[in-house]
Amino acid sequence: MAVTYQGRCHCGAITVEHTSDIPPAEAEVRECQCSFCRLHGARAVSDPAGQVRFTEQTPGTLNRYSFGLKTADFVLCRNCGTYMGCILTDGEAAYGIVNIRTLNDKALFTSQPIAADYDSEDQSGRIARRKSKWTPAVVIAGLASLLD
Repeated sequence: MAVTYQGRCHCGAITVEHTSDIPPAEAEVRECQCSFCRLHGARAVSDPAGQVRFTEQTPGTLNRYSFGLKTADFVLCRNCGTYMGCILTDGEAAYGIVNIRTLNDKALFTSQPIAADYDSEDQSGRIARRKSKWTPAVVIAGLASLLD
């Protein structure tokens, strides 16, 4: 049975909902080894059969950041700087991961984090991996700029 885990940035301007059938203690938690994720202490989770939704509660607070191969946008709060997750858009489809440190029930995600290094991937390989492993994302009004 699917459960929705809710979270928010530090100031509450951006919220996130991660819906998954995977019990949080069994979810694969990844610690990307890129400099951005290490600096933010990020721990990511996804579910290809689930859904993720980022909602901008305060208009204009979503900041997106792209680096490296520029295959996805990192979702950050413009007010408090919290790294919420990441979104890959492909036409009308969107896929995302959630930084579990932003979830209210983050303590339920008890799997030992897997150190993930994606430096050897080329652009097409990275996109293919993300589309197969990331969570389908709902891009809603207020975040429509992610589709630009």
